[in-house]
Amino acid sequence: MTEEFNESMINEIKEGDKISGQVQKVEDKQVIVDVDGGKFSGIVPISQLSTHHIDSPSEVVKEGDAVEAYVTKIENDEENETGAYILSIRQLEQEKSYEYLREKQENNEIIEAKVTEVVKGGLVVDVGQRGFVPASLISTDFIEDFSSFDGQVLELRVEELDPENNRVILSRKAVEQERNEAKKAELLASLNEGDVIEGTIARLSNFGAFVDIGGVDGLVHVSELSHEHVDKPEDVVSVGQKVNVKVKSVEQDSERISLSIKDTLPSPFESIKGEIHADSVIEGRVVRLTDFGAFVEIAAGVQGLVHISEISRKHIATPSEVLEPNQTVTVKVLSVDEENERISLSIKAAVPEEEVLQIDDNETEENVENTTSNHNDDEDNDNPTLGEMFGDKLKNLKF
Repeated sequence: MTEEFNESMINEIKEGDKISGQVQKVEDKQVIVDVDGGKFSGIVPISQLSTHHIDSPSEVVKEGDAVEAYVTKIENDEENETGAYILSIRQLEQEKSYEYLREKQENNEIIEAKVTEVVKGGLVVDVGQRGFVPASLISTDFIEDFSSFDGQVLELRVEELDPENNRVILSRKAVEQERNEAKKAELLASLNEGDVIEGTIARLSNFGAFVDIGGVDGLVHVSELSHEHVDKPEDVVSVGQKVNVKVKSVEQDSERISLSIKDTLPSPFESIKGEIHADSVIEGRVVRLTDFGAFVEIAAGVQGLVHISEISRKHIATPSEVLEPNQTVTVKVLSVDEENERISLSIKAAVPEEEVLQIDDNETEENVENTTSNHNDDEDNDNPTLGEMFGDKLKNLKF
């Protein structure tokens, strides 16, 4: 009765079945398995022992280990009543791995995997089988050399599963992005106008510098980089530089953060307190010209405005008619507003009125002389000589 039962069990094992058994013998290139309920022993070739590359079967199994595997082929010599089940542990491991990964993907869960190899196009990881992280999905930042990832355990999300083509695509970048977004939301909620924090220059543009303040970038406009006029951001800051910034504004909806480096620096006005006051006459350098006047630097980082009406005693349409950048000028301080750090200057008031009158008198004399000279010339032209009048007639007279 027992023999009939066992025979029926034996006949039920066929290709594609999943079997269980115990390792009988570990050889150089294969493993012999005592198959539960099987007529024959099972053979697991070294290539079918693991989803990973191994050099010896002893790396993954030993005698007496309980194993499960799929039957991929049955070799049966009916004449000699011998045979063997060709088994694959690897196929079963891949199936379990796909089930695990599919569940994680559907639940949007993070998995951990160790990097087993760094290749040109990305990272090979162990997820119960060979998984791949393409270079474009490794990080939110640009990384030129991936060698530092070798041997690391990474947190990943499952991007794509294709069992038919043994394709498992994973992303570390997706995990970074999610955490950056959460960190950004937390940071935006915690920032207050007037806060002074440390950041790192992330990148530069024509209009300013973007500063990383902890996973979130804020903008320092070019006008907020320094107390002095800045033409290009790279003139005063560089990528990677640590800086202190003051929060000027935070827009939660648009996620925009406006920052200032200038507001964290000592004011240049501190250096001139008590030294420059109204009615002082000093020298300065024209920094820039505008339609309404000229900005003149009178001390390091300290500029005052000469309104167009204070540039010349003569009417001018634009400051550029009489001034140019970097020109040295003498100015008179009209007023100093220390609270708002504003200085009003005058060029015309720096020139004594009598000097202006003298200049005007000289110009008048020159004009008179030129007018007289021109008038005399005109008179000469209007009063011809006798020779010019009668020259031809006198020429024919005989004495």
